[in-house]
Amino acid sequence: MINSPVNEKLQQLISIDKSTIQPVYIQVAQQIINAVQRGYIIKGSKLPGTRILGNLLGIHRNTAVAIYEELASQGWVDIVANKGTFILVPEQTTAIIKATGKHVNQAYTYPKETGFPFQKSFHLASTKQETRATYIINEGSPDLRLHPAHQFSRWYSAAMKRKTLQYKWNRRSASTITNYKINLCNYLNATRGFHIMPNNLMSTRSTEMSLYIVSQLLINQGDVVLVGRLSNYSSNTIFQESGAIIKTIPIDADGLDVDYIKKHFVKGSIRCVYVSAHRHYPTTTTLNAERRLQLLQLAKDYGFAIIEDDYDYDFQFEGSAMLPMATANTYGMVIYLGKLGQSLFPSFQTGFVVAPEALIIEANNYLTLLDAQGDAIQEQMLSELIDEGEIYRLVKKNVITYKKRRDCLCNYLDHYFENSITYTKPNGGLAIWLEFNVTISLVKLAEEAEKLDVFLPKTILYQDRNTCAIRFGFGHLNEEEIEAVVEKLKHAYTKVVSEL
Repeated sequence: MINSPVNEKLQQLISIDKSTIQPVYIQVAQQIINAVQRGYIIKGSKLPGTRILGNLLGIHRNTAVAIYEELASQGWVDIVANKGTFILVPEQTTAIIKATGKHVNQAYTYPKETGFPFQKSFHLASTKQETRATYIINEGSPDLRLHPAHQFSRWYSAAMKRKTLQYKWNRRSASTITNYKINLCNYLNATRGFHIMPNNLMSTRSTEMSLYIVSQLLINQGDVVLVGRLSNYSSNTIFQESGAIIKTIPIDADGLDVDYIKKHFVKGSIRCVYVSAHRHYPTTTTLNAERRLQLLQLAKDYGFAIIEDDYDYDFQFEGSAMLPMATANTYGMVIYLGKLGQSLFPSFQTGFVVAPEALIIEANNYLTLLDAQGDAIQEQMLSELIDEGEIYRLVKKNVITYKKRRDCLCNYLDHYFENSITYTKPNGGLAIWLEFNVTISLVKLAEEAEKLDVFLPKTILYQDRNTCAIRFGFGHLNEEEIEAVVEKLKHAYTKVVSEL
């Protein structure tokens, strides 16, 4: 039996990699399936017993048993008591539709184009660019290396083992008041000055999903949405896809120019105004307290909604974060969008909406349509992290690191660029608005920087008649990487300036 043809083939074809996280029994089962599919082991062949298979492959007999059970569960073997394990080939139960009007070699080539018209969207065309550069400057993302991977695996595993999890999953709906919503509600009340109940709250997968749902509720074709003269590309895309007409409002050192709205728009002409709660995107300027009050009053007088996007609340370095306008939402004019878990890996971050109950009820209807299943495991884990204070602790710990990186970036900018640039050190956030004193081609700057192994994506470049600036995200770079990037960027800048 040891020298049978099947045994010899198994020894030749199967290799086990114990360095990978994939279980051994899965590795071997997949390789046996592959051997059957390629015809190395034919239908009806008898496989060796579990003891012999264990000796052949140098594995425990229990692992050999698991291999055959896995193959049986997928229909690749038939385990017959007292006789052995025999190879099967699962039958193809799906009927093949014969292609007509095609050559034989084209009959099963999947087409590139549809045979029917469909709506193409210019606004949704991807802006993602590929690069092989070592260093990438982004719009201001957290450093994934700070994510507590080992602790997180324990938290996630513990959440999955909760006996109540299956019950929650079977009974959940978008409008269900869960422990997660209660804990998130308490967390927001404690950290951001809210006085809300769970029925004022909707949890989503991301801020983009939150904004999409809100836009579906608010915006009809041709409605006017006001944004800053320089504003968030992703948000504008969502508004445009909802049919909005986007009009821009000047931004100065005090944030959005509310007087401009009064002078150029009349009551009933505006559907909503989109603002950043703390630092305007991309310039990082803060809407001051006086203008916040003016905007709230104007919203009441004109009857428009305020969408307040608090995309970087967690990253406040100096002083106290300004309370969101939504905390003074006396007339129900503000819809607040936020994020939770920005110190965690992106797939475990979540978005949320705070608004009057009437809007949340309708928003939950949309959420049920888009994401009826949700993620009970994620919510269970985040709920526990909030309750145990871990979310707050991680935020505070990472803020210290990001503040050091901000100061490091400012020091290197001063050292390498001297009087060539203008910037204001932000009191928070993970990006700096960097303006060049001499107008240059930012496209050429990006080209020269990439030659030096630094990538500047087009989404952080801002250039028009009055602007020549980049939004320099630093959060994902450590201090050594920041120095390398700034030095290379200066070399690229010098090259571009010399060609003027």
